[in-house]
Amino acid sequence: MEPMRNLVLLFALASALFAQETRREQTNRSPNPADDLKPNSDKIPEVYAIDGQFDRVITLRFKFGTDMLAGLEKMVAQQKIRNAVILAGAGSVRGYHLHQVSNRELPSKNMFEKNANAPADLISMNGYIIDGKIHAHMTLATPDKAFGGHLEPGTEVFTFGIVTIGIMKDGVDFTHLDDKNYR
Repeated sequence: MEPMRNLVLLFALASALFAQETRREQTNRSPNPADDLKPNSDKIPEVYAIDGQFDRVITLRFKFGTDMLAGLEKMVAQQKIRNAVILAGAGSVRGYHLHQVSNRELPSKNMFEKNANAPADLISMNGYIIDGKIHAHMTLATPDKAFGGHLEPGTEVFTFGIVTIGIMKDGVDFTHLDDKNYR
């Protein structure tokens, strides 16, 4: 029985050594820390609408081993995309790196999760391209759970990845969409 117990302990130790999941929290302070403490402005509406139309819709396909964020950045530059809506995503990943908000008060905090060895299905992707900058969110699923967050470098495509983007016509201004200080 002792050799079996040693084998189980060795397997447990090896599993722990090869596990690649990491978590770290980061506080997102504004360049001017006073901005994190300022109240909402009466001059900024609670909700506003941006009217626009798609100029075109493109669908991107990512092959095995591609870093999803790097691929998106490459295509945004190549296709000269300024403002767009990420409409959909599907496929699978070999590993992931994402972050989620982890508190309720300003300054905001993000919890970064990374596991380069955890395969998952890419259930959905949405978000925006704002002045050429990608703000993408994704939902992933394993046999045990579904989870998601903001796409970070290191999310590597497994079988394939598909992302559909609606590119806005010129003149649409997405400047303040993800500006936490525009309040």
